[in-house]
Amino acid sequence: MTETNDKRLEYRRKRRKRKKRRRFLVIFLLLIIAIGGYSVYQWYQAKSTAEEKQPKEEYEFHGAEETADNFNVLMLGDDSRGDEPARTDTIMIAHYDSSSKRPKIVSIMRDTYVEIPGHGYNKINAAYAIGGPDLLRETISHNFGVDLHYYAIVGFEGFVDVVNTIAPDGIEATVTPEMVQDEKALGIQLEEGTQKLNGKELLAYARFRHDDKSDFGRVQRQQEVIKKLTDKVKSVSTVTKLPELVGFAQGYVDTNVRTGLITSMAKDVVLGNTKEFETLRIPEDGSYEDVRYEGVGLALSIDVEHNAALMQDFLHDE
Repeated sequence: MTETNDKRLEYRRKRRKRKKRRRFLVIFLLLIIAIGGYSVYQWYQAKSTAEEKQPKEEYEFHGAEETADNFNVLMLGDDSRGDEPARTDTIMIAHYDSSSKRPKIVSIMRDTYVEIPGHGYNKINAAYAIGGPDLLRETISHNFGVDLHYYAIVGFEGFVDVVNTIAPDGIEATVTPEMVQDEKALGIQLEEGTQKLNGKELLAYARFRHDDKSDFGRVQRQQEVIKKLTDKVKSVSTVTKLPELVGFAQGYVDTNVRTGLITSMAKDVVLGNTKEFETLRIPEDGSYEDVRYEGVGLALSIDVEHNAALMQDFLHDE
């Protein structure tokens, strides 16, 4: 009789354990569904908001044949104003190698004097105004011998929303007295000193050029901002905002980068698998001079051969 009771008690204990496991499994699945549903909602809301503010455009782009392990993306900041031709004060090549997981950024000064295929010599950012990202791709290939696989164009409003999503408390930067005095050009009043800047303030910080460093200082700050935003994306607090961030990026950024590549690279960044950013500025110090050209104005006359070799070595050295 005692043995029978023991068996009954053991059976009951096992049944209670099974019930607890099932209950836990049901709660866990419901939680996953709820999180997934909320994530989808965040993504959709952000994407819809972005597309309402900034209608998408399709660009012709004859990029180089895709490679599985590494690729170059032409990154541009678009400053379209009404019916004026699109302009850009940000010209970058983002390089990523999935095997070395080493991201690199090449910034090309917008006033660099180069040959634009079919349009003679001009500042390099004129290529974008004349023929969009594809003519700029062709110009970079022609002058520097670097192939580009994809493009990504972000409007300034998109930059502001993405920054505020990644860093709602702001990104730390040091505002100089010259920036404070440049309120009219920047369209915003900044305060002097090291502080956390929101999206609109950080955009003004990154675009400022009215000091003795001019565009060279601007390029330096743009690279600084990209590094800091990338570091912020790696933080635990940002992981929960990824659906919203992806939604804003898809809504604001005009790009032909495949979703699979974006997902793969984003996963590496979020999981902290990427190495530190490496940066390069073209032209290199000592390889250019300021020259005024008729019909163009003041531009950077560069040693094209030297800077082409420098860019190629930088991008290919893993």
